[in-house]
Amino acid sequence: MNQLLSEEKILLVVINRKKQNIDVEASINEMKALVEAAGGRVIVVLTQSLEKPDSATCIGRGKLQELQHLVEEMEPDLVVFNTELTPVQLRNLDDSIEVRIIDRTMLILDIFARRARSREGILQVQLATLEYRLPRLTGMGKKLSRTGAGIGTRGAGEQKLEMDRRVIRRRIKDIKQQLDKVEKTRNLHRKQRQRAGFPLISLVGYTNAGKSSLFNALCRSAHTSGTEQVEASNALFQTLDTTTRKMRLPGGQEFLITDTVGFIQNLPHHLVAAFRATLEEAVEADLLLHVVDITDPDYLDKIEVVEEVLDHLGADRSRLLTVFNKIDLAPELDRENRLMVSAQTGEGLTTLLKTVGELLLR
Repeated sequence: MNQLLSEEKILLVVINRKKQNIDVEASINEMKALVEAAGGRVIVVLTQSLEKPDSATCIGRGKLQELQHLVEEMEPDLVVFNTELTPVQLRNLDDSIEVRIIDRTMLILDIFARRARSREGILQVQLATLEYRLPRLTGMGKKLSRTGAGIGTRGAGEQKLEMDRRVIRRRIKDIKQQLDKVEKTRNLHRKQRQRAGFPLISLVGYTNAGKSSLFNALCRSAHTSGTEQVEASNALFQTLDTTTRKMRLPGGQEFLITDTVGFIQNLPHHLVAAFRATLEEAVEADLLLHVVDITDPDYLDKIEVVEEVLDHLGADRSRLLTVFNKIDLAPELDRENRLMVSAQTGEGLTTLLKTVGELLLR
């Protein structure tokens, strides 16, 4: 996998769909965090409010000219759009702009490619990336062949997009066959776990809500090692590969807990499709802990996003327990009738484990 030698300079284009009532500032901040997670830095933001994106170039003619001038003036390494571009839009923009262009989906795929560690995770990202790139080869190949590395070039397993479509389709078929084998192995492990009688808990939530930090805090408290088990940071999508550990409650009851990939608004359908088997296994758990960052001003909207994804995956809402995290950063909040914890300080973990034990016994 290619590693950036230096931070890439990004020109960010943010489309505000008037009818969608999007918080533009929140959208910009999330895109900046995604760019940072991919190893880039936003140097300028260009915004446009539209009833609907232009079918040819996504943005209007005047805004396209403004973008061309900004590219000449700021000399970014890459232009990133906050929406998914169609093959036609990407091709037309590629003809009009002198630097590489990617969209939000390609940016997220790139982050996933950087994060994937397990064989299954790598295969899933390769599959999603190839299926995304296949109809866009014409619009992506020209400038990519001149650069060969950087944000938006990872994840497909082969960097040169001059591969013809037959080669890509053959690779997609091969990856799907490999993933089928991996899924059979996972199903076997699940049956072994069920025979052992251990209930399973999955941590779910919006990316950067603190799932991995809470997973580590629970491991320090209830895992036999008493140590952290996964890497946690403020970067978006820090966790990609699922991690499962066995825990023991104070009363001696044992259960398994799994840390999962975070959700995000408008999660690209290529990723949902590629990770569907993994996500479905997660939501089939005996109990889902929905971790929410209580300090996020948009936490209510993000709760809705996560619940929509869970509904799409067929999760049972009756098995969902909402846990509000990061209360150490918001001590003034009303805590009545809400399960609130701090993965950082450990506050509320005893109550959380007690609640988990009571629910698992039902």
